[in-house]
Amino acid sequence: MFNWAKQTLANVVGTEEPIYGPSAIRSVAEDAKTTPYTELTRNDLKWAAMDSTCVETQTFYFMADNGHLAFVQVIYSNVVGIRTTCQFNSKVFSIDNSKPHLWSSTPLSNTEFSEDKTGFYANDCAVELSEDGKSFSIKSMNDQKAIVNLKVTRTAPGFVAGKDGKTLFGTDLSHPWGTMRHAFWPRCKAEGSIMTQEGPIDFNGKAFFVHALQGMKPHHAAAQWNFVNFQGPTHSAVMMDYTTPPSYGTTVVGVGGIAKDGEIVTAGTACTSTHIKTKQDAENDWPYPTDVKFTWSGKTKDGKAVEALIEGPLGEKTDRIDVMAEVPGFVKKIVAGAAGTKPYIYQFYPHSIPVVLKLKIGDEEISEQGKLLTEATFISATD
Repeated sequence: MFNWAKQTLANVVGTEEPIYGPSAIRSVAEDAKTTPYTELTRNDLKWAAMDSTCVETQTFYFMADNGHLAFVQVIYSNVVGIRTTCQFNSKVFSIDNSKPHLWSSTPLSNTEFSEDKTGFYANDCAVELSEDGKSFSIKSMNDQKAIVNLKVTRTAPGFVAGKDGKTLFGTDLSHPWGTMRHAFWPRCKAEGSIMTQEGPIDFNGKAFFVHALQGMKPHHAAAQWNFVNFQGPTHSAVMMDYTTPPSYGTTVVGVGGIAKDGEIVTAGTACTSTHIKTKQDAENDWPYPTDVKFTWSGKTKDGKAVEALIEGPLGEKTDRIDVMAEVPGFVKKIVAGAAGTKPYIYQFYPHSIPVVLKLKIGDEEISEQGKLLTEATFISATD
């Protein structure tokens, strides 16, 4: 009971959590031992829109055939059931280092969901899932610097790890006080454009979609994150992994998969991301990666062993984001007061260095060059 009281206090005022240890987390990897992954149906893409502390996002990443890179995102955030806020973010990465990235973050008003919770609406903003559950349309006129009119159609099935994708947090896991879930569309076709003040940017090409739910304070669930989005001519490789703070045993939870048009090659929790070489950031002491190694392993539906690997240098970082300087005020309130919290995101898009996915399916070996967007996020120390 005392732990529960301390947890409640931590939720309300942002204090550090006590050390519950690894017994207070049930990783989705436990579920994945018997069910490595589950393909998504339309129902699996509903907004949870929880009425307790949470951050829920739908994020669409675009790699255009013309070389442009962008993401657009809806954030739904609830602070202790007291205040709900929504935000629309978009970022068009500048591949030219002499020009700034185009970043837009706008608070949304008059937000609502469709009756079946698959559509999100606000003034001058709509993110809708098609009736057949195979495509999203994303439209926003909230910021004249970045008018979004995009469509994402999946070309491979979506998935969650395990049966429902959920990792549970709490000292009584039959009544968890927190959850984490990621649902992926790993390989998609993109159409449409983002209108900027310099004119429209065409985003016809490939896309990747993630629906994430952190049903607790984000800095309580994870201290560090890695994100991998590789899109090649015939295969996609995606991963999201995070390390919990010491309060949950510094547990690593990874979810990822390999897809090609029409099918998931393999998916589940048998994936790893390793920072082979790092460089210390002089401003905040975080050791961001310069060389990485990402692995995936599993089985195809017909039982063939699958091993996949991406490794090598990342080149110059594309961006470094001081999250507390960028995030909306409501997220600052969630994180404020948390001891030792200094969130930074390091983004890499190595467009001048060839990135190769090495894939082995049974006896077949495939080597495929493609585009990689990867992020390393540091929130708090893990030791």
